[in-house]
Amino acid sequence: MFFDVHAHLDDEAFDEDRKEVIKDIQNAGICVINAGSDIASSEFSLDLADRYDFIYACIGIHPHEAKDVPVDYLDILRDLSKHKKVVAIGEIGLDYYYDLSDKEDQKKVFMEQLGLAKELDLPVVIHDREAHQDTLDIVKASGVKKGLMHCYSGSYEMALEFIKLGFYFSFGGIITFKNAKKPKEVVAKLPLESILCETDCPYLTPEPYRGRRNDPTKIPIIAQKIAELRDMDFHGLEMALEQNTRNLFFK
Repeated sequence: MFFDVHAHLDDEAFDEDRKEVIKDIQNAGICVINAGSDIASSEFSLDLADRYDFIYACIGIHPHEAKDVPVDYLDILRDLSKHKKVVAIGEIGLDYYYDLSDKEDQKKVFMEQLGLAKELDLPVVIHDREAHQDTLDIVKASGVKKGLMHCYSGSYEMALEFIKLGFYFSFGGIITFKNAKKPKEVVAKLPLESILCETDCPYLTPEPYRGRRNDPTKIPIIAQKIAELRDMDFHGLEMALEQNTRNLFFK
């Protein structure tokens, strides 16, 4: 069984045909963890999880949204976390590429949500774009010991530091791109037990479908590329990815 550990089925890109897309995912036998990026998308993820037994939810505030968080956002997330299909706090983190929220606002909201995850004993799903050292330093200081670096773009050496903290790494369609040298090198070298698979749909569609809308049915394409880069059997990789996902989110 394949899991897409990071999807955005709540995105407006699916508004016209969401039910049909979800039916295709179900027919493909793929389970999905839908990531929240603000309160509304977190609630939407829970609604999807309520309606479909193969969909689970993460709840959290994306760094882009840090400047607009409600005063009581932690209380809201804490209440949402009581839902039986919430598997993590996320996606949370830092984004210095777009810098849509002030860096200090991002850090504050990131640290607060890490604290909430520790309080609730939930793993975290982290967005880190061009903020690698700050992300590592803040996670270390938080005491959080279990999480996912989603769409990992850092170095192999940085990944080893996160592994010491109990973190996993998910890879998506980027590893099928011709110019994605670093992610390919990292996914080939990491311990197998640290790797997961994601789409980040509707974004980052793998080749040969690049430029079209992404969705979780593309997970086997990404997994095939991981198997190729690691020179391993496809079915063996599928079993390892499923076990890794269960170890992180369902134990």
